[in-house]
Amino acid sequence: MARFVSRGVLRIALGAGVLAGWAASADAADFNYGQRAPYTVNQPLNMYSWAGPYLGGNLGYAWGTVDNSPAKPSGFVIGAQGGYNWQNGPWVFGVEGDIQATGADDTFAPWKFSNPWFGTVRGRAGYAFNNILFYGTAGLAFGELRGQTFGFSESHVTAGWTGGVGAEFGLNQNWSAKIEYLYVDLSESQFVVTGVQNGYRFGVVRAGVNYHF
Repeated sequence: MARFVSRGVLRIALGAGVLAGWAASADAADFNYGQRAPYTVNQPLNMYSWAGPYLGGNLGYAWGTVDNSPAKPSGFVIGAQGGYNWQNGPWVFGVEGDIQATGADDTFAPWKFSNPWFGTVRGRAGYAFNNILFYGTAGLAFGELRGQTFGFSESHVTAGWTGGVGAEFGLNQNWSAKIEYLYVDLSESQFVVTGVQNGYRFGVVRAGVNYHF
């Protein structure tokens, strides 16, 4: 009887040992996979993507000069922008358009000049360090220059060009913040109230936020 009991105990002990070995092997495999996963599977998902459409708003300040006049209109600007980016590795290319309302104006002698609004359509090219993008931009500019004297007002909408640089910071995958400088040159046109051709050249610094879809 004792022999049968001893043999039964021995078989149970051996079976328990085999099961324990299998369990330990499975735990070790799970542990090793858990250590490798962040490097082999999850790491590419941590890369920030700039590709796709976006829409946002901005606030800034503009200052400039009027051709053939000592007037130097300046003031705050506010507006909206939207665009689309393509990304190839760290290189980011895109197009962007914006429209701005401005309070830029100045009075010299009897003439007052103001720039009620302007807009741009530009290409962008930049290099991304993950969620930080540095870029250059250039393209078409258009806007209104208004001249006033002795109760008479005259407005001209002209086109020109713009160029600048900026930096954009990805806050998360949907939101980013940016700071940008643009130089804008609106071409000259003949003003009756001044008797000469006047155009507006100005710089603008603005900060903004974008929502990426």
